[in-house]
Amino acid sequence: MDIKTIEYKNINELIYMYTHQSGLKAFVIPKKGYSKKHATFATHYGSINNEFVIPGDSTASQVPDGIAHFLEHKLFEQKDGSVMDKFSALGSSPNAYTGFSQTVYLFSCTDKFDENFGLLLDFVQNPYITEESVEKEKGIIGQEIRMYEDDANWRAFFNLLKAFYSNNPVRIDIAGTIDSISKIDRETLYKCYNTFYHPSNMIILVVGDVEPQDVFRQIESGMVNKGEKREIKRIFPEEAGALNEAYTEQTLAVSMPLFQMGFKDNTNNIRGYDCLKREVAVKLLLEMIMGKSSKLYDELYGEGLINNTFEFDYTIEENYAFSMMGGESADPAAVKDKISQAIASMNKAGLDRDSFERIRRAMKGRFIKQLNSVERISHSFISVYFKGVYLFDYLDVYDKISFEYVNEVFKEHFDLGNMALSVIRPSSSK
Repeated sequence: MDIKTIEYKNINELIYMYTHQSGLKAFVIPKKGYSKKHATFATHYGSINNEFVIPGDSTASQVPDGIAHFLEHKLFEQKDGSVMDKFSALGSSPNAYTGFSQTVYLFSCTDKFDENFGLLLDFVQNPYITEESVEKEKGIIGQEIRMYEDDANWRAFFNLLKAFYSNNPVRIDIAGTIDSISKIDRETLYKCYNTFYHPSNMIILVVGDVEPQDVFRQIESGMVNKGEKREIKRIFPEEAGALNEAYTEQTLAVSMPLFQMGFKDNTNNIRGYDCLKREVAVKLLLEMIMGKSSKLYDELYGEGLINNTFEFDYTIEENYAFSMMGGESADPAAVKDKISQAIASMNKAGLDRDSFERIRRAMKGRFIKQLNSVERISHSFISVYFKGVYLFDYLDVYDKISFEYVNEVFKEHFDLGNMALSVIRPSSSK
C-alpha cells in the first residue's frame, strides 16, 4: 500500500494520502488525543451539474433541477431499512448535504469507528432505488421546497443569485422546484449516480485519533473498483459579465425587512492556489470595508441601519463567484448607499496598509484556531479539495498575500456596476 504524507511543521499538522485502485483519493488527518472521530465520503457533484456528457457518450444529457439533492435523500434508504437508524444503533451522528458543486455524506462518533466507517462505505456505494420510493420521496422533498419558499433568508439569498445570474444554474434552488422534481425517475437517478459517484470523482477524509494504515486497509477491502477513470464533461451555459438585474424585491411574513446585497465577480474559471488567493483577498477586503472594527460598521450600527444579524462572505467555485452581505434593516437602500459611498471613498483615498496587515494576521489566527475542530477541518478540506488545493495551503496564502495584490482585487471586485440588492419586505409593507 503506497501511503504518502504532507507535513506542515509550522502548525504541527500531517496529511496521510492514499489512492485506491478505483481512483478514489483517501486522506487521514490524525488528531491525537481527540475523543471525536469524523469521516466524510464526498463526490464532486452538486446542484449546478444538470447538464453533462456521460463518459463514452457523444451527446449531452440534461437532467431535472434538484436531482443531486434528490439522490442524496435516496441513498439513505436501503432495502433492509433506514441508514440513519443503523448509524443511531452504533451511537454515531450521521448527516449529509448537497451544495452547488458537491454532495457530502458524513458521521462523527467517539467509539465503534470501524463499524460506522464500514457502514458509510457500504451505503454510499450501494444505492437501492425503486420507482415506488421515488414517487414517495417527491412528496417529502416537495414539502421541503415549500418550506424554503417561505424562508425569508433563503429567498433573499436566491433572489440575489437570480439578480447576479441570468443563465448560470447556481441561480436555481438546490432542491429544485415542485415541477422539476416531478420529472425525476429511477432511471435518471441511476444515470446521475453511475456518472458522478464513480470513485475517481470522489474522496474520503477521516479526521481524529485514528491509525491511517487501519483506515486505508478498510478502504482497500471496502471499496468497489468500478473500472478505469473517465473524464466527465460538465456543461454550463454562457453567462454575461453584467448583472441580470440590479434590484429584486419580494414580500413575505417577516416583522422587519431583510436584505442581501453583493458583487458579482467575473473570475474566468480560476482554480487551485489562485482560487484560494482571491478568496482570501476578497474576505480580507470585506473585513477592511465593513468588519466590526471598521468606521463603516460603526456608522451603520450607530444609525440603526444594521443590527447583530449583519454578516458578509465571499464564495468562489468552478464557474461563479460573488461576495454578499446582509441582515435585517429598516432601510436596506440606505445601507446599500452607505456601503457604495464607503467603497468609492476607499477607491479614491487608497487602502490602508496598516489595516491590511492587522486584518491579515487576525484572519490567519482565526484559521489556525478552527483547526481544533474535526468538523471544521473536514468541511473546509472538502470544499477546497475539489478546487485543486489542500486546506492547509491557506497558511501559505496568508503568509504571502501582498498588499499590492489585494489592492488589484479591490479595484476588480468592488465595481459598483456589478452590485445588486435583494430585499424581503413584510407582507403588510406599503
